[in-house]
Amino acid sequence: MGATPQRRIYRPPGQAHMKVAAIIAAAGAGRRMKAGRPKQLLALEGVPILVLTLRKFDASPLIDHIVIASPRETVDEVRQMVDEAGLTKPAIVIEGGERRQDSVASAIGNMAAGTDLVAVHDGVRPFVSLDEIEQVTEAALVSGAAILAIPITDTVKEVERDVVKSTLRRENLVLVQTPQVFQTKILHEAFDSARRDGYYGTDEASLVERSGHPVLLVRGSKRNIKITRPTDLALARFLLEEERAPVE
Repeated sequence: MGATPQRRIYRPPGQAHMKVAAIIAAAGAGRRMKAGRPKQLLALEGVPILVLTLRKFDASPLIDHIVIASPRETVDEVRQMVDEAGLTKPAIVIEGGERRQDSVASAIGNMAAGTDLVAVHDGVRPFVSLDEIEQVTEAALVSGAAILAIPITDTVKEVERDVVKSTLRRENLVLVQTPQVFQTKILHEAFDSARRDGYYGTDEASLVERSGHPVLLVRGSKRNIKITRPTDLALARFLLEEERAPVE
C-alpha cells in the first residue's frame, strides 16, 4: 500500500498532538482453525493475514507506532515477517502471554513513552477500514473509551443445559469488534485493577467497564470479520478480492 499523508489528532489549541499506539493482539494459538499453526500467520492470496492487518494500521494517518504480541514459538518468524512487510511506521514484536489479557498488558508496557491513546485490535481482523479506525479513535479522544460494534439481527436466547430460559431483547445487544481505543491512563488503571483482583475479561472494554468508565459505541461494519474458523477463509478471500478490485 502506498504512503499516506500524515494526519494527527490534535488536542485543544496550544497543546501538542496526540500520540496513538496500535496494539495488535496476535498471540493466539488458533486451535479452532485446525491448520497446525497460528491462524494469523496463514496466507490470503500469498500474504499473511497478520501482515494484511498491519498494513491497515500502517496506512492510518492517526497511528504513530505499532506493538505486535506474538506466540512465543513464532516471535522470530513474526519479526522477520514484519521486517519484510515494508511498513513505514515503527513496529515491534513482543512475546505474548498465556491469555489475551496478559499479551495486551505486555504490549502496553512496550509502547512508546508519552502515548496518549491506545488502539487494541485483533490480528485476524484484516478488513477494518481506515474510516473505522479514524472514527473510533476520535470518539475515544473525546470520551476516553470507544469500541466498534454492530447490531444483532438474529434472535438471541439465554439457555441453561440446552433449555431456553428467556429471549433477550436485540435492541439492547451488539456484536463487539476491534479496534477498541482508550486513553492510556484509563486503560492502565483498568488493567492494574484487574491484575490486583485476579480478574480476566473477554476484551479490553470489559476491564474498562469494570473500572466504572463508560465505553462509547461506534458503528462498525459486517466486513470487519474475525477470521477464526476454516469457513471464514472463503469469505476472507472474497473480501480481499473485493478490496483489491479497482474503483471504476
